[in-house]
Amino acid sequence: MTAHSSAPVDLQVNGYGGVDFNQDDLTQEMLEVACARLEADGVGGILATIITDTLEQMQLRLVNLARFRASSDVCRRMIAGIHIEGPFINPAQGYRGAHPADAICPATEDVMKKLLEAAGGLTKLVTLAPEQDAGFKVIGMLAKAGVVISAGHCDPAIDQLRGAIDAGLTLFTHLGNGCPMQMHRHDNIIQRALSLSDRLWTMFIADGVHVPFFALKNYLKVVGIDRAIVVTDAIAPAGLGPGRYKLARWDLVIGRDMVARAPDGSHFVGSGITMKQSIENLIAGVGLKPEQAIRLVSENPRKAVKMISDL
Repeated sequence: MTAHSSAPVDLQVNGYGGVDFNQDDLTQEMLEVACARLEADGVGGILATIITDTLEQMQLRLVNLARFRASSDVCRRMIAGIHIEGPFINPAQGYRGAHPADAICPATEDVMKKLLEAAGGLTKLVTLAPEQDAGFKVIGMLAKAGVVISAGHCDPAIDQLRGAIDAGLTLFTHLGNGCPMQMHRHDNIIQRALSLSDRLWTMFIADGVHVPFFALKNYLKVVGIDRAIVVTDAIAPAGLGPGRYKLARWDLVIGRDMVARAPDGSHFVGSGITMKQSIENLIAGVGLKPEQAIRLVSENPRKAVKMISDL
């Protein structure tokens, strides 16, 4: 593996360096600033992530990302593809997290096709709730099209999760998040996903807040280093520091811990962590060996999502 190919690949980036990918007035210059900052911070590539909003707004943001990427060398180098997170997620409080309830909807092939078309063939990964996809028709459609499907912000029964995997779902998005603070002590989405971790790539956020390090250590023991992936779920302040930032509909104040919280403190709204900090946390906070940390941020995401050849 070359030095370049060992650089981290982040499958979930909502923004970086003060730039929000989910803003309607995103410009090519803004996107280039974010990509240049990611490259300077040692990241080898990302999936630019668009989250739940109205169909029209999601289409606009996807079109903009695809158009700006096509016109910029640094954006083509850094953006390996697009991650569409929503709008087919669980609308219940807690499970939906920062995603706006009024824009969440059941999965339909028609809406999914419109989003894929807006992304101009760049969609690599889609996060949805299996229980929102009746008959797993959208999962089947995406799998047939070569798009990787991940469960997230969801609460499927164990049989629903198994059925989704049988239909083509292969990942789980930021396990331990996108769910309520209080759930059934045994029959909950975290335990269901862990029970099927031999059939899934499982993604985690390693900032020590979304999942405490001791819990992440436990999860990694169950999932195994060979099947785990670390993402940042980065929003605009990532790579900068504390301050006031905007993410889609949210107006956020980021404190010294670099955690983005909803104004009422009820849930997190992405993360301000960088990939470099994630690696440091995996080594110092979780106790992984450097080569294990690199596998979680570099080798495994490349295997789980078929990245373009030069990443």
